[in-house]
This record gives sequence, structure tokens and C-alpha cells, in this order.
Amino acid sequence: MRRALLLLLLLAASPASAEESCTDLIERVRAATKAEVAERSADFARFDAGPQTALTLSCAGEQSSVGAQYRGETVPADYDTLFGQAGHAVTGIAPDRLSEAARQAREGAQAKRHSTIDVGGARVTCAFMRREQGPLTQCAVLQRPGA
Repeated sequence: MRRALLLLLLLAASPASAEESCTDLIERVRAATKAEVAERSADFARFDAGPQTALTLSCAGEQSSVGAQYRGETVPADYDTLFGQAGHAVTGIAPDRLSEAARQAREGAQAKRHSTIDVGGARVTCAFMRREQGPLTQCAVLQRPGA
């Protein structure tokens, strides 16, 4: 019995366990957003979420984060909703709260290039950049340590 318990504890602490956890998060983001997985590794996934729109999920370490990127001048009307759905799948924070935080942070980023809003034990951060390939808007949500 002790041997079986020790084996279960070792399996639970193995890297495969962390990968399963990331696999679960990938599936939750996919189900919540209907985005297609375009690339994945043991601790990262990129999703195609519409024209010029992508989601990224990082499962490395103790804190997972999810982000939404849009290449173009004006983000689509459903960008904040998509971000809220993806963020909810990872953090459990209500999608409407995350959507509103993303909207506020995006507005701040338009003026300052970068803006951060704290919401429900997490931090939403957005950045706006002009690059050779055109404008890029990025928002991400990361749970704060100790939250």
C-alpha cells in the first residue's frame, strides 16, 4: 500500500502532470473561445481566433497567463469579449470583468503605449505598438502572486 501511494505521489509530481494541467487549460481556452489550436508545446499554445487575431497561453511555472493579439489599426468589436472568455478559462474571473479591464487598459495603452488594470486577483496589461508590419494590440491577464 505504501509503495502504491509513493508511486502515485511521484507520478503527480512528474512533468507529465504539469503537461496534463496545461492540456486542460488549452482545452478550456479552446472550448470557451472556439479558437483553433495552431501551435502547442508542453507549456505553451497559440490559437487562431479570427482574421489577424491570435490567442497565446503560457502554462510555464506556477502562474498561467493568456493573451490576445490583434494586427491592425482598429481592434474588432468582439476583441474584449474574446479576451474575457479566454481569461475566464484560465483565471476563473468573470468574463465581463476581464473584458471591461481589457477595454480600459487598451484605452490607456492608446495614449501611453502600455497600461495595466488590476481585477479580481489578476493583472490585465495591454500594449499598443506601431511596427513595420503595422499596428499591434496585445492584452494579457496574469494572476498576481499570492492572489
